[in-house]
Amino acid sequence: MNYGYARVSSKGQKLDRQLVELVKFGIEKKNIFEDKESGKDFNRKNYLRLKKKLKEGDLVVIKSIDRLGRNYSMILDEWTFLTKTVKCDVVVLDMSLLDTRVENNLIGRFIADIVLQILSFVAENERSNIKERQAEGIKLAKERGVKFGRPGVRLDPKREAVFSHYSSGEISLKEVLNILHIKRSTFYKYYNQYKSSLTDDSVREQNCF
Repeated sequence: MNYGYARVSSKGQKLDRQLVELVKFGIEKKNIFEDKESGKDFNRKNYLRLKKKLKEGDLVVIKSIDRLGRNYSMILDEWTFLTKTVKCDVVVLDMSLLDTRVENNLIGRFIADIVLQILSFVAENERSNIKERQAEGIKLAKERGVKFGRPGVRLDPKREAVFSHYSSGEISLKEVLNILHIKRSTFYKYYNQYKSSLTDDSVREQNCF
């Protein structure tokens, strides 16, 4: 049996182009499984339905490898499951080398496995390069005096004084609300900012020693 799989990352995106390519390849519409979910993992409703249907000798067709998923290490694991555990074939339409049917089945799978390994290495290497470039950029920015992190919160002096008295137990919450003419929900919002500012100041002081 031949199946197609199409995926986009969100409900607002369209599957039209993928569906056209799958039908053009010869997949019947009733055998195309569609997901509008992130490719961060394989816990997708219709992809899981497709996996339950697959048997040895079946064929799975996708438009591009990133429609299967976006994490290459996970794609490698899934590819191994499909081609070696289930023993079905996989075709990626926009990359002819990712076709386990090429020549005889053994060579096709061997070539596709190598291509996936290379793609995985390139993707991982690019992630490492991006992290290195980010680290270098942050280092250079710090050397230029750029400050990172959330700036310290500065409250209205009156509020700060009232919160200080409340924090030390000198006045009650009811008194705070009456003095500042605010609601309980507003109090907690500003009081949390007050406590956060104290923590930030404490950290900055410790870093000076």
